[in-house]
Amino acid sequence: MTVSVFILSLLLFMAIGMPIAYSLLACGVTLMAYLAATSHVVTFDSQIIAQRFVDGADNFPLLAVPFFLLAGEFMNAGGLSRRIVNLAMAWVGHFRGGLGYVTVIAAVIMASLSGSAIADTAALAALLIPMMRAAGYNVGRASGLVASGGIIAPVIPPSIGLIIFGVAGNVSITKLFLAGIVPGILMGVAIGLTWWWVAKKENVPAAPKIDMPDRLRITAEGGFALALPIVIIGGMKFGIFTPTEAAVVAAVYSFVVGKFIYGELKWSELYGLVLAAGKTTAVVMFLVAAAMVSAWLITVANIPTEVADMMAPFIGNKMLLMFVMMVLIVVVGTALDFTPTVLILTPVLMPLVLKAGIDPVYFGVMFIMNNAIGLITPPVGTVLNVVCGVAKISMDEAFKGVLPFLLAQLAVLFLLVLFPSIVTVPLQWLMR
Repeated sequence: MTVSVFILSLLLFMAIGMPIAYSLLACGVTLMAYLAATSHVVTFDSQIIAQRFVDGADNFPLLAVPFFLLAGEFMNAGGLSRRIVNLAMAWVGHFRGGLGYVTVIAAVIMASLSGSAIADTAALAALLIPMMRAAGYNVGRASGLVASGGIIAPVIPPSIGLIIFGVAGNVSITKLFLAGIVPGILMGVAIGLTWWWVAKKENVPAAPKIDMPDRLRITAEGGFALALPIVIIGGMKFGIFTPTEAAVVAAVYSFVVGKFIYGELKWSELYGLVLAAGKTTAVVMFLVAAAMVSAWLITVANIPTEVADMMAPFIGNKMLLMFVMMVLIVVVGTALDFTPTVLILTPVLMPLVLKAGIDPVYFGVMFIMNNAIGLITPPVGTVLNVVCGVAKISMDEAFKGVLPFLLAQLAVLFLLVLFPSIVTVPLQWLMR
């Protein structure tokens, strides 16, 4: 009954148009009132709700969120993102469907810089969709490719999604970052191969081949941007800094490169960039704080045990349990946005994961990958909406374009369910 109260109250508040963060708070209040009236596990006390709300945001690792968002703003305004696209264009732009391969390569590189799917998608869409439209590509298909490339960002480190999961699930963020490298690259490979298959139908002229001296010059110009993921991952691997400190390094590095090396970041833009990062941070932190109220009440109400009882037939088989959980997350991800899904399901599923003996780091990467895929599935599909806005196309057209890439990334997801060693073995090697 407690599970029903939690789910129905949350769905009711969302159905009447209440924002997700307020829905989570209202759901927490409803659950507390129900527990106080029936089981007397907890008394109804608004001070407890306020305290849990404040405690939810009072977490040191969450400081990484604003700094990685700020780094993304600096990279877009400072020319780092554009140089990454130019670099990819220099090496693969002359192939058949070359702009598609440029999109894939640029998406993987940019994912290793900012960690924000929306920021990466907006930058890629603004840079590449006009180029693809002018070259005669199918705009819906091009938009689908950009959207599917953008969702690699929450998987490859530095990932804001992995930070939020690590805080909510009490899992090492450093291990999550290192474990996300191979799955993120596989997502890029999958959409690259899908584009190769799809591009056969694209009857557009290839871009002129760039001479080797110009390629090397463009690569050298993009070298400072390419160095950032090496600095971040290397620093965490060798214990030089924590993920939170890595976010500060990323923000400072991208500012210095954009301002003093590339010279494209202007002092007059600084206030607007910091304000944009601050607004996005406020949304994320409010969601986290509100979700922690519900998460505490979920634990007090013993909902994870009830869910574990319902999943009891699958606990003996880790692979089958992972499959069932992934299907559940896929379904939920079509209706909820990325961050709320992570914050709502993590306290429910993590006890079940630990009880079944599944590696929480492996589960965390799979969980975040699944939620990232939800960003390109209607009706919510935040990333898909971003692409529609930039490309000025309908959601139907964008979904038709993204469908083959969506299926390819789902195939990668379930491949990793069947072969978890693809994630765990590289992690063990990187942690040496």
